Amino acid sequence: MLWFTVDRNDFVPLTVQVYDQLRLRILRHELAEGERLPSSRELAANIGVSRNVVLEAYDRLTAEGYIEVRPHSGTYVAAGSSFGRHRETKRERATLTPGESIKISGPAAIDFRAAHPAADYFPRTVWGRLAKEVCLDAPERVFGYTGAEGVPELRGVLAHYLLRARGVRCHPDQIVITSGATQALHLITELLSGKKNAFVAVEDPVTDEMRSIFTYAGSTVVPIPVDDKGIIPEELPAELKPDFVFVIPSHQFPLGGTLPIQRRIQLLEYARHKDCCIVEDDYDSEFTYEGVAVHSMQGLDPERVIYVGTFSKILSPALRIGYAVLPERYVPEYRRLKWFADRHTSALEQLILARFMEEGYFERHIRSMRKIYRKRRETLVRSLRQELPQAKILGQAAGMHLVVEIPGTRFTQTLLDQIHFEGVQVYAVEHYAIRKGRHEHQIVMGYGGLTIESIQEGVIRLRRALEKK
Repeated sequence: MLWFTVDRNDFVPLTVQVYDQLRLRILRHELAEGERLPSSRELAANIGVSRNVVLEAYDRLTAEGYIEVRPHSGTYVAAGSSFGRHRETKRERATLTPGESIKISGPAAIDFRAAHPAADYFPRTVWGRLAKEVCLDAPERVFGYTGAEGVPELRGVLAHYLLRARGVRCHPDQIVITSGATQALHLITELLSGKKNAFVAVEDPVTDEMRSIFTYAGSTVVPIPVDDKGIIPEELPAELKPDFVFVIPSHQFPLGGTLPIQRRIQLLEYARHKDCCIVEDDYDSEFTYEGVAVHSMQGLDPERVIYVGTFSKILSPALRIGYAVLPERYVPEYRRLKWFADRHTSALEQLILARFMEEGYFERHIRSMRKIYRKRRETLVRSLRQELPQAKILGQAAGMHLVVEIPGTRFTQTLLDQIHFEGVQVYAVEHYAIRKGRHEHQIVMGYGGLTIESIQEGVIRLRRALEKK
């Protein structure tokens, strides 16, 4: 019986999880060529998902040639759909779990996933002590329902920090605490795009999570090209009025550019002319290694820009605390949307974070992590220049990832699978592109969650994989 687990709490859709599990089993000969697969109904019952999920995964595998449907017979693994490697014994086969792309029989895969902070440096001792103090000292109101906008203690300290560190100009009442930046952006889309034929102008390439947030809320995504400096304002639609323009000006994902002041002014003038908003995602600007961090766009026009931030990249995704800074005219409706979404974000976690910031631990943590990430960045850059001297490195001045461009190498899915087999996982920029074909020679390599030793070994494995292509 074919069986594997899926994770309903993972951000990866169930259909994609099922597709990945089956595809990798085929590639690794765990499902042999010519082997009959269970029916969609049977597999759905085995793994506990709806039949439609399995049907969609089967359709995608069929379209890509991994499996074939034989009329009146069933669904089979197609011939020639796996690499010509030795067939592993049952003892050698690894069990795949949700979120993994490949397990190999040798060393564990080194995952260069972007935007993953160094979990081993989370300040557990301090956080635990503050959590105990807050739990013992907090007023009784905190243990009941609180306002959808977040506790005043956190919004107050956050407003002071954002002004000093990011040039964000706002009153604490303009801040709404959310369950991560994902919720903040979803609610913004509902707020600004609550009508038919809504569309959002979005940087291209951009993380697929952002595209999903906008389309799930009913908006059409219009891609705007990005170069090494960020979004190109001249490419914004002249005849249409977007509901908002989504940008990541401080450290564009994935290409890593920082938007210069000239383009920021062009964007603001466009928004004023079209009478629309700019939504600024500022996900990792605290980690700047060359020069000083550029202040936010919000500080240039607080009435036209909605600013979104998160503590997931600075501290930990486990906190699920983000925020939106809104023009005053949008605050009442945004609070209402937040209330209907989940009533309010955990008040206890908010108070712990507020205390963490008030007592100076937050900025101390940022300074410490900046040093750690700088060393990891330097290690990755040095290793790439040693092992892959032909590579061009982009977007290395800030954040927790960089982009590697290798002329003459197209990072197709087949090549990425071959790289996975060598025990390293990298991510094609083309995957994040809405309009395909412009970034085929580029990959994203995150270093935030990797040790120096893992980074060095990962680049060596990458070089070996590319030599075999």
